[in-house]
Amino acid sequence: MVSRFVPGGMTVSGPPRRSPWVFVGLTFVLSVPFWAIGALSGRQLTADLPVSSFIWICPGVAAALLVYREEGGAGVRALLRRAFDWARIPSPGWFVAIVLLPPGVYTLTYVVMRAKGWPLPVVQFSLLAALGWFLGFFVAGEAEELGWSGYALDPLQARWGALGAGLLLGLIWVVFHAVPLVQHGRAPVWIAWWALSTVAFRVLVVWIYNNTGQSVFAAALFHALTNLSWIGPFLDFGPAGYPLAAQRISALILAGIAAIVVVAWGPRTLARFRLG
Repeated sequence: MVSRFVPGGMTVSGPPRRSPWVFVGLTFVLSVPFWAIGALSGRQLTADLPVSSFIWICPGVAAALLVYREEGGAGVRALLRRAFDWARIPSPGWFVAIVLLPPGVYTLTYVVMRAKGWPLPVVQFSLLAALGWFLGFFVAGEAEELGWSGYALDPLQARWGALGAGLLLGLIWVVFHAVPLVQHGRAPVWIAWWALSTVAFRVLVVWIYNNTGQSVFAAALFHALTNLSWIGPFLDFGPAGYPLAAQRISALILAGIAAIVVVAWGPRTLARFRLG
């Protein structure tokens, strides 16, 4: 592994020969079978998860294939070890941010909905179900973040800065997930608000990653807890799944938090200050 210094005073790790655009193309190619299965089957895993959502595996596979080509088996093993690189995280304060921010966003969403008098979900809690869903989301989050954060992010932000890389990866992520959403029958306005929340979320992932010693584990944990907070199993909106009103509010909250982060930590690195 090679450490490189980028403008803004941040050191990023990773071979300079990595090819983020090849990675993006390969990830999309690997996703085609899952999109096809979703189109042909029309099956839903839950009200918010179509079968084609299994594309989560593709970024990790694409990253592993490219790292094997570039660095061999040793490089792949090094990439996989980053899935559990929590020792990079410099301060317990970042664990607090990772764990509390996702449920905080969606709790605030429902507080606003209640204040507006809009329909609220049925709240349910099962410890066993929560653990099962978390493990599923964590595995999926690791597979995605080994690709988006572990492979593609560092060379992108070395060229365009942290904010630029976050916005770019966020837009790519929107396209990546658009097919499952269309197959799910989501309305264009719902997808538009979801896209805003997704781009803001990706900026926050970059913020987490850069402030935790470039920890893929931290990015994956934040990813998993965000999915756990809004997809389930705690809140049941019925067969239609996550409603437009909730999507709009949570998107605005996430965008607001991302804007605060950009101003406070600086757009070049998103890592000017330390938390804790």
